[in-house]
Amino acid sequence: MKIVNTVEELRSIIKEWRKAGETIGLVPTMGYLHEGHQSLIKKAVEENTKVVVSVFVNPIQFGPTEDLATYPRDLDRDAKLCEETGASVVFHPEPEEMYYDDFCTYVDMDGLTKGLCGKTRPTHFRGVCTVVSKLFNITTPDKAYFGQKDAQQLAVIRRMVRDLNFPLEIVGCPIIREEDGLAKSSRNTYLNPEERQAALVLHRGLAAGEELVRGGEKSVSKVTSAIREIIENEPLAKIDYVEIVSWDGLDEISEIDGEVLCAIAVYIGKTRLIDNFIV
Repeated sequence: MKIVNTVEELRSIIKEWRKAGETIGLVPTMGYLHEGHQSLIKKAVEENTKVVVSVFVNPIQFGPTEDLATYPRDLDRDAKLCEETGASVVFHPEPEEMYYDDFCTYVDMDGLTKGLCGKTRPTHFRGVCTVVSKLFNITTPDKAYFGQKDAQQLAVIRRMVRDLNFPLEIVGCPIIREEDGLAKSSRNTYLNPEERQAALVLHRGLAAGEELVRGGEKSVSKVTSAIREIIENEPLAKIDYVEIVSWDGLDEISEIDGEVLCAIAVYIGKTRLIDNFIV
């Protein structure tokens, strides 16, 4: 496995792979990899002959008060996990390699990016769509792999690929959880022991909501109220949002009909965590 830092070197490798008839899978990450990322890499290795894992903390998807400077980083650990899982290349560019000093071109989207996380992070998905588009152009993958934990991101990327005619398949992969139900996240490292225990309220709330939906409850307000009640009983938790939307277009709904996404964002102390279920 190679670690590549420049677009030019990666494109040279991709060119040789294409000459040899290889198929290419891409796993975009911001690093500090865990079992959730590893599950994406495993899926990519199963379905492609070569796999690129990008490790890049993308500055343009962070707001001015967010955790860009403190976001956890450990390239040696990440590279070891990638190699053990079967990746072919780790692409680890510096920000100046991805964005010129006079960079001024962005990929933006209406609709799907306005609700859920987009309400409180208004520039986030512009940064995501821009960097993912660049990664697609650099690596020209046949398939790219994204986790369901970031469900809105998954929906946004799928729509972007459709709308802009990117010639690849987006593969969504299930949420990977700790044994006690907490969704795997690089930001879990921010939690102290008391906060880590309090964070379990996200999964408890979602489990109760999913049970209601699977039991036949159709009222969005009844399901979201039940989830909110459980989370609000945790003193360390502060709700950003609890919402149920259509899964295809992330549209607001009042009645549950067809495939829906129930997504939540909750602050545990100062750490913002997200989780969801699709049913």
